[in-house]
Amino acid sequence: MAVRPVLRMGHPHLLRVAEPVSEFDTPELHAVLQDMFDTMAARNGVGLAAPQIDINLRIVIFGFDQNPRYPEAEPVPQTVLINPQIKVLDQAQEPGWEGCLSVPGLRGLVSRYQHIRYSGYDALGQRIEREVSGFHARVVQHEVDHLDGLLYPRRMGDLSQFGFVEELEAARNPA
Repeated sequence: MAVRPVLRMGHPHLLRVAEPVSEFDTPELHAVLQDMFDTMAARNGVGLAAPQIDINLRIVIFGFDQNPRYPEAEPVPQTVLINPQIKVLDQAQEPGWEGCLSVPGLRGLVSRYQHIRYSGYDALGQRIEREVSGFHARVVQHEVDHLDGLLYPRRMGDLSQFGFVEELEAARNPA
């Protein structure tokens, strides 16, 4: 359908709490989802939340087999998750480098829960519930944060671990 512009950090619409979806399996919902998948693919994303394309609804998508932005990440199944809820299954957290299509060119070290259960609905209104860990859990938490008006830099404990991708890579691999 269409690759949409992605709102960037600083845009006030990224700070809103998104509204729940009340109708499933509608042409409008399917069109939004297609635009989200087209936009995510065009930018090599691993996930996208509806507020990032200025749609104030509680919808996230994610999934990939391989991704050039996260070459070491294990595959995550392609998923539509509407009106999501997350339950933390273990208080253990793990730091990991995150990027965001709304914070282009930057990465930050963010601690996330390692083991969660998420639930919600697919495009047809069928219930989804999964127990996940690792990168899959990180992606879901990152995307659901968007629905509550949070971008990953607000989750960071140490801003010295936040910077442009090229600079961070150069510092890790000095010539």
